[in-house]
Amino acid sequence: MSFIESPERVALRKSVADFAASYGSDYVRDKTDAGEHLTELWLEAGKLGFLGVNTPEEYGGGGAGIYELSLVLEEMSAAGAGLLMMVVSQGINATIIGRFGTEEQKRRWLPGIAAGTFNMAFGITEPDAGSNSHRITTTGSRDGGDWILNGRKVFISAVDQADAVLVVGRTEDAKTGKLRPALFVVPTDAPGFVYQPIDMELRIPDRQFTLFLDDVRLPADALVGSADAGLMQLFAGLNPERIMGAASAVGIGRLALGRAVDYAKQRSVWGAPIGTHQGIAHPLAQNKIELELAKLMMQKAATLYDSGDDMGAAEAANMAKYAAAEAAVRAVDQAVHTLGGNGLSAEYGVARLLNIVRISRIAPVSREMILNFVAQFGLGLPKSY
Repeated sequence: MSFIESPERVALRKSVADFAASYGSDYVRDKTDAGEHLTELWLEAGKLGFLGVNTPEEYGGGGAGIYELSLVLEEMSAAGAGLLMMVVSQGINATIIGRFGTEEQKRRWLPGIAAGTFNMAFGITEPDAGSNSHRITTTGSRDGGDWILNGRKVFISAVDQADAVLVVGRTEDAKTGKLRPALFVVPTDAPGFVYQPIDMELRIPDRQFTLFLDDVRLPADALVGSADAGLMQLFAGLNPERIMGAASAVGIGRLALGRAVDYAKQRSVWGAPIGTHQGIAHPLAQNKIELELAKLMMQKAATLYDSGDDMGAAEAANMAKYAAAEAAVRAVDQAVHTLGGNGLSAEYGVARLLNIVRISRIAPVSREMILNFVAQFGLGLPKSY
């Protein structure tokens, strides 16, 4: 891989940055406060080709990779206009369907996902499973040529904006304890499928939901890929999820750092800008270093993934997500500290990031589970859980 981005990627960054700036954080704030979705931003991003940049050209996309998709999300997040649904609909679901779906499934779903006109949420987390996918109890059983799906999911993002949900379940014969997840596309208007909002303190335009699946009948072609190869198919989507999570965190960190630097240049105390003082300048410089290092690991992970090295990408993607989350949290905290009282005012829009950036340490996988992964697979230590 090259540490220098190609002219095409540089041009893509500029195009996305210019587009996102035309909406910016004020647009997102106003929509969030009004309880509305970012519909205009989403649809225009799709029309410009940004949402489908990683989708194969024959299905209406740009034919690039996860690198380009993560680049798009990073720049949008850095402009205060990040789109959480990109992590799910384009990052996870389009990737899984593109790699393992039938030709008919690809033609049915990918063009709409690329254009942003067909949105697909992702349902994996369960109340009694959490990070332990081996305890997933949502099951799909055969009934003639159909599937019958039963189970419950929790903390599923943006279901109210989705036309369907890619649900991670288990086939009936997996009840022996062997993990054999199966992936089902469930329309949000399917009989027996109910979703309820979770009351969250989190202030973002994408709401969280609990899903109830009660004898949801699905046609045979609702199953994506093979029921016997579900684990491999699942991880094919989780690596991009971590890369996209890192992209979002890096972008938010850049946004916070940029606002802190601007303030440190303009705010003058005792006849000099406060950025003159090392007590202000050094922590901001440290934030810059940490964000750039996290970004490099994110780019490495995306490059490995796009080259087909799933195992190499897994470790790098987890590291990238961990590093980006830690760097972003510190950058936002330092931005608030740099602005002092103004850091907690609505005018400067920094305090709001405290609420948002905390997600990056928790989702899509906690920092502790990443440390478990690196300890086991990177260091060869015994499995601890």
